[in-house]
Amino acid sequence: MTIWVPSIEHMSGPRYRAIAQAIGDAITSGELAPDDKLPPQRRLADALGVTVGTVTRGYAEAEQRGWVSARVGSGTYVKQRGPARVFGGQPATQADDDTIDLSLSLPPPHPLREQAMSTALSALSTSADALRRSVAYSSSQGSDHHRAALSQWLTRLGMPLNAEELLITQGGQHGISLTLGTLLRPGELVAADALTYPGAISAAQQAHLKVVAIPFDQDGMCMEALEAQCARQPPRLIYLTPDQNNPTGLCLSEARRGQLVAIARRYDIWLLEDGVQYLPVEQRGTPLYQLAPERTLFVFSTAKVLAGGLRMGVLRAPPALLERLAAALRAQSWMVPPLMVDVVCHWVSQPSAHELLAWQTQELAARQQIVTDHLAGYSLSRQPNGSNVWLTLPDGVRALELCERLHQQGVKVTSAEPFCVGSAPAPQAVRICIGAAADQTALKRALAILRASLEQPPLATATV
Repeated sequence: MTIWVPSIEHMSGPRYRAIAQAIGDAITSGELAPDDKLPPQRRLADALGVTVGTVTRGYAEAEQRGWVSARVGSGTYVKQRGPARVFGGQPATQADDDTIDLSLSLPPPHPLREQAMSTALSALSTSADALRRSVAYSSSQGSDHHRAALSQWLTRLGMPLNAEELLITQGGQHGISLTLGTLLRPGELVAADALTYPGAISAAQQAHLKVVAIPFDQDGMCMEALEAQCARQPPRLIYLTPDQNNPTGLCLSEARRGQLVAIARRYDIWLLEDGVQYLPVEQRGTPLYQLAPERTLFVFSTAKVLAGGLRMGVLRAPPALLERLAAALRAQSWMVPPLMVDVVCHWVSQPSAHELLAWQTQELAARQQIVTDHLAGYSLSRQPNGSNVWLTLPDGVRALELCERLHQQGVKVTSAEPFCVGSAPAPQAVRICIGAAADQTALKRALAILRASLEQPPLATATV
């Protein structure tokens, strides 16, 4: 029987990650079915022209994402019909009841989220205007009414944006994919921090783009390294999360924001600014879309401030690009469902939206203090009101081993692997999503398990 051999030539990044992604794509498309056995690693290595170690690492990556399982003495088998685990995590609703899942960056649970949703749906069900909009076609850019309401809300959040420069999207991920697919051609170069949001990496791979890693330090992306890359081969676009890098939480300094804009103008590079990871306005820097409005696209969504299930966001773009972006959205889905946008617009018009965000800001600060108390003495990177913590592991502790040990004890975190751009080795570190815990008690329990695991001799004395 002919073995399954994926096509990975068009994929950028390390070969092992391309193999893992190809497995996930084949499961999603139905090319690989549940309980199908993957080819023996040596046979697939020969077919792809890579080393056995590369295939082994690719299978391990696919297993970490939950797509396959290795059976001792038998081989590696497909677990499910589609990749339920995305970017190294698993939706909280699918976790075991006794599992504390800190692998996905989620807003802290609060009953007000469900209450606000119920209120919005009830109000819209009796609104003639909303019902009329819900059954009618809308502009691909979004209606004037909706964009004006969202502009007012974003301005109240400290993100002043004009309604005329907004395009409504189906979430932040959609905004990233829409931008990359519209502005770049296959084979063109995207630059990003050496550790960055896996959704951006995936979107670039889906668009057949090459992604290059730019080193960073405590002040964010290193401009000298970016300048050197531009001298060799300028990227067509630079993707950044400047206020709170995902996963490290680092903020791009004001000085480097100015340097970045100067480089982008000198080499005619687009800037894609991701602001989905929300922070209070006093903790943010100057938006890139204000420093370089003519070349900056800004992505925001409701996922981290209202509810991830809403799947609604906005894309701010220079006016000259809006028609191209709207045409691309029209080709994909024609429009964002007006009913979903109405839900968001009603929600953010109510005092409960401000109340919820104020509570979330205080709650995340309290959770960050819990991290400080439980992980004192360890190397941590985060923002005071951020929802993520980046833990650099002590010497001798391996991230994948730690993740597996924690998983066995009912705690999930994410290793550095999914965040890596390019072929550089992943650092020995883990991302802890403190907002995902059900409450502070669950977070304390998870962190106690984490600290105990870090201090266990078998990990602390591991040899390479």
